[in-house]
Amino acid sequence: MKSYRDLIVWQKSMILVTLLYQLTKQFPDDEKFGLTSQIKRSSVSIPSNIAEGYGRSTRKEYIRFLEISRASLYEFQTQLEIAVNLKFIDIIVTKEIFDLGIEVEKMLNSLIRKLKSVN
Repeated sequence: MKSYRDLIVWQKSMILVTLLYQLTKQFPDDEKFGLTSQIKRSSVSIPSNIAEGYGRSTRKEYIRFLEISRASLYEFQTQLEIAVNLKFIDIIVTKEIFDLGIEVEKMLNSLIRKLKSVN
């Protein structure tokens, strides 16, 4: 039986969360309850909403949770750019994370489109 754990988009978003948690360890201590907390919260929301949507009873609900996941992805991408602008981290260090985020975004968009097109 299939599970949300079999979804590559979920697997990649879990990797993204892990990378972000590791990255935020470099942030200043006074950001612990600021940007660090925001990035962690928004990144955890990505795979969490994929999983929750998968467990919902209707395709419409699943799509809604995938859209929430995508919105959380956009939120983390913005927060990561803020961290770069504030020089908490170097843009070169974040390239892998930005690239993975774009990959997850494309996968979410594709899955949402596919689910919307099913009759």
